[in-house]
Amino acid sequence: MKVKYYGHSCFGIHTGGKNLLFDPFIRQNPLAKDIDITSIEADYIFLSHGHQDHIADALEIATRTNAQIIGIWEICEWAGNQGHTHNHPMNIGGSWTFDFGTVQMVKAVHSSSFQDGSYAGQPCGFVIRSEEKVFYYSGDTALTLDMQLISERHNLNFAFLPIGSNFTMDVVDAITASKFLKCNHIIGMHYDTFGYITIDHDEAVNHFNQAGKLLTLMQIGQTIDI
Repeated sequence: MKVKYYGHSCFGIHTGGKNLLFDPFIRQNPLAKDIDITSIEADYIFLSHGHQDHIADALEIATRTNAQIIGIWEICEWAGNQGHTHNHPMNIGGSWTFDFGTVQMVKAVHSSSFQDGSYAGQPCGFVIRSEEKVFYYSGDTALTLDMQLISERHNLNFAFLPIGSNFTMDVVDAITASKFLKCNHIIGMHYDTFGYITIDHDEAVNHFNQAGKLLTLMQIGQTIDI
């Protein structure tokens, strides 16, 4: 399984012969200025909530690639109203099997609205089970006891968690989340993009090490094998 980082909370995953893209926010992110958005391939685009720093490039990429957008009902309805009808709506707790694996939509504790202030449904995360790995993409979230329920059903190989604080969990809460999830490998996201969420990378990694956990902080544009 290959994981590529496009900045902020945007990752590309290649699994099961398909390209999965999560929360594309690239053109408006100055830290991702070297990413060529027109070269990004996507068969599926996962949208965790309606905030601009998670959906800004979704429709452009979806239109070019004809990717299927996967999100909560209201986000898929929004995409359809914008002219992209290749969507798969879900809701919290539901699961669906696609050609790359099975997706369960899970709860996130955050807010969600579109740029005009209209309602974008509940924020969410996704647990994805492919033949290669099982992983959790949390979206923007606070620490919540509900994360313990994920580990009751899924044996995670790794998880994407926000660590930037202010709008989401910080490093300390992300470590607790990793314990709730029974997951030892965390890939950090939602940090450094704005002044509110800058972090000390070495300090964050050391905190995880002290807890017996691995925190991976990817460089924008970097691809790793998991």
